[in-house]
Amino acid sequence: MFDLLWLIPALPLAGFVILVFIGPRLSNLGVAIVGVGSIGLSAVAAILTGIEFVISPPPAHAYTLIVRPWMQVGSFAPEIALYLDALSVVMILIVTFVGFLIHLYSAENMIEEEGYSRFFAYMNLFVASMLVLVLADNLVFLYLGWEGVGLCSYLLIGFWYKEAANGQAAIKAFIVTRIGDTAMAIGLFFLFNSLGTLQIQEIMHRAVEQWPVGSGAAILAAALLLGGALGKSAQVPLQTWLPDAMAGPTPVSALIHAATMVTAGVYLIARTNILFTLAPPVQFAVGIIGCATLLIAGFSAMVQADIKRVLAYSTISQIGYMFLALGVGAWSSAIFHFVTHAFFKALLFLGAGVVITGLHHERDMFKMGGLRKQLPLTFWTFLVGAASLAALPLVTGGFYSKDPIVWHAWMAPRGGLWLGMGGLIGVLVTSIYSFRMVFLTFFGEPKAYISKRPTVLIHLPLVVLAILSVIIGFIELPHTLGNVRIFSNFLSTALPAAAAADAAAQGETIFEILCAVITLVGIYVAYILFLQRPKYADDLVAHATAATAHRLWFSGWGFDRLYDKLFVGPFVWVARINSSDVVDLIYSGLAGLAQAFHRMLSSTQSGIIRHYAMGIAIGAVLAIAIMVFT
Repeated sequence: MFDLLWLIPALPLAGFVILVFIGPRLSNLGVAIVGVGSIGLSAVAAILTGIEFVISPPPAHAYTLIVRPWMQVGSFAPEIALYLDALSVVMILIVTFVGFLIHLYSAENMIEEEGYSRFFAYMNLFVASMLVLVLADNLVFLYLGWEGVGLCSYLLIGFWYKEAANGQAAIKAFIVTRIGDTAMAIGLFFLFNSLGTLQIQEIMHRAVEQWPVGSGAAILAAALLLGGALGKSAQVPLQTWLPDAMAGPTPVSALIHAATMVTAGVYLIARTNILFTLAPPVQFAVGIIGCATLLIAGFSAMVQADIKRVLAYSTISQIGYMFLALGVGAWSSAIFHFVTHAFFKALLFLGAGVVITGLHHERDMFKMGGLRKQLPLTFWTFLVGAASLAALPLVTGGFYSKDPIVWHAWMAPRGGLWLGMGGLIGVLVTSIYSFRMVFLTFFGEPKAYISKRPTVLIHLPLVVLAILSVIIGFIELPHTLGNVRIFSNFLSTALPAAAAADAAAQGETIFEILCAVITLVGIYVAYILFLQRPKYADDLVAHATAATAHRLWFSGWGFDRLYDKLFVGPFVWVARINSSDVVDLIYSGLAGLAQAFHRMLSSTQSGIIRHYAMGIAIGAVLAIAIMVFT
């Protein structure tokens, strides 16, 4: 079965090729069969591969499949090769299975949109690129997938390209992530120049042998890779593109900007974990950035009116938790939160899509209300997703994945108090904005009525994701519930054990109870402010200090305005001044010379035959003279 590993990315790629060349000539049903079916077959292949990996693990718990040579430049000869270990097994299962559910949802949700085949072609290409990214055996092949998902993100954010705002959002995402991608590309050059290879496992081996802990080379390499991770995963200071990316269709937001692509940075750091352990300052910076991001984005999510922007800021915040886990050495906890987040955030986006479509594309939560009776199944599944996002104790996957991260942050030997406090504040903020979203959308008096009811193709993914958002937590129980660490044990062959200090079980138990209480307090605060006594929220915002904070958080803490002042404005000013520089004058001169010759030669086309005859005679004389005298 491992020899067929190449089929997992090849099937979505084949779907993309078919849809590009014959998709416009297919019926909508044919497009859906190719688009959804290719991802479904890939998911089946991934599931079978995962089962075989568990039942009959390969030697050293890793398997490499060399598909074919790729290129060779001197000693640089990367191959098209796939690497399967516990980490990549988890990644391919999430990408293909969640991707299949979202494609199934899209088959109905996008059926009335112009460019139906184009949409599925882009989505298939994205899944193929993401699978290349997570299965790549070397960093060059990984970078191919990395750029592929970036391209698809651009195409899908701007899918409705006839609206200028959508095109601008796509360009913004492309440019901001390009900053991180450039840092990553420089990092690849540095790694090859320093270690002589870009094969990931060989890099880790040589780095341990050649670079002592804290060496400048290790710090530079890790910092450059971190730059790439920040851009793709929308972490401070490169987080500004993700809220605007909500201009794309809702299934795109669910797949690319919640469940998969935005966690590519998390995967990159986890995959190259040895480089970060060799660079403690950079790893500590990962934790600080994650903590800052989860708070900044969490507070912004609390004041948004657009339901998709709430979920966008929530995604940034939850990835901040993953970075926090990576920064304190809780590697498997970061990946486990990625898994639970993929389920409940995809569920929330798809549920929001049902609401938005049913309300004629209305996204303002303050124009909704009372929808739980009109959309009962959507309400209950959305409630499950929100509860998991808020880490509702004992019954949701989010509780079992988030609380260990905060615990490990609290126990970190460096900065543990501040990182742990940041994580706890994030728990409170998350529970408030999660249930604010639920109460404003589904409770209270109806302000609008659903005009389009979801079908079974819409409901099925919601139900499956809701079930997974609950049961997934029970494979990683905390100490208080038996300490069944199935997920961490599975990843132990691919990732280091958590770096947190060995603490007394009693202390961890108290901490878990504290997190649970904070979550319940946050839900109660949301209930009071946005359902029982909404006047309290209005009075609070009317206060001058609170109004200022509201404006600041609503604008994403002013990062866009700051970047416009620091970078965009000066760049445009310099470009305007430099529009007629010396280089431009050279090409303008060549163009002017060509125009002058054109005018001179065109004047000879007078239409008078005797002039043409005289020209022929003169030419003949000159030709004969040249032949005679030379």
